Amino acid sequence: MKLVGVSGTLAGGKTSKAVYDVLEAASLMDRSLKTELIDLRDYDLSFADGSPLAYFDDDTWPVADKILSADCLVFGTPIYQASIAGVLKNLLDHLPEYAFKNKVTGIVATGFSEKHFLVTEYQLKPILSYFKGLVPTGNVFVQNDCFDLETEEITDKLVAKRLQNLADEILFLQQSINGRMKQ
Repeated sequence: MKLVGVSGTLAGGKTSKAVYDVLEAASLMDRSLKTELIDLRDYDLSFADGSPLAYFDDDTWPVADKILSADCLVFGTPIYQASIAGVLKNLLDHLPEYAFKNKVTGIVATGFSEKHFLVTEYQLKPILSYFKGLVPTGNVFVQNDCFDLETEEITDKLVAKRLQNLADEILFLQQSINGRMKQ
């Protein structure tokens, strides 16, 4: 089984770190699990204009292919102006309608204000559901003050535990789906 994490931002490392922590926790729970972090800062994606993925000669097709071939996913986004990051929305706009059918799609969000914790519930969760993804209940919002300013490590033990719980829920749900599909 493969869990792919997507850090949907072009700035800073907090979102990437939070997504990485979910991947790391999941790999400690299941040693046979393969994980991969797609940090969108490292890729050059085309603007979604409705063209088929095969038309793009940059990183768009390889990134989409990694996402489509994953068994389960965790998406990370910072919250900017009460919305998900545009680079993540652009990536999602490239994917086909059934991209996440039979896949668990967890969410991690980072933001400055606790007032933004519902953004993923009202914006990203419906998008992932549109793609037929199963969205866990234990998604995590991480406020900026939960990070060490210099190292960008998560210092809040409750948040760290919630990220571990999300990893556990993603694995449990995906293994349940996979087991039912084999029957």
